[in-house]
Amino acid sequence: MNHLLFLDSPVVIVIALIFLLLFGGKKIPELMKGLGKGVRSFKEGLNEVEDEMKDIKDITKNEKKETKEEKSDSAK
Repeated sequence: MNHLLFLDSPVVIVIALIFLLLFGGKKIPELMKGLGKGVRSFKEGLNEVEDEMKDIKDITKNEKKETKEEKSDSAK
């Protein structure tokens, strides 16, 4: 079991206090807003890539289908 990923509540509290001391109470909402925008942008990018991959699969399926039809027409 990986112990680095498992954090006890006292550890989380200490990390939160250090974070608060480093950045201050006023900067934390701005940082979280920026982090949220970054995550949203990343997810949108992933969705765009998935859509492009689906389009490519559809195009290749259509090309294969056309090729098979052309071969069957030329064999007749």
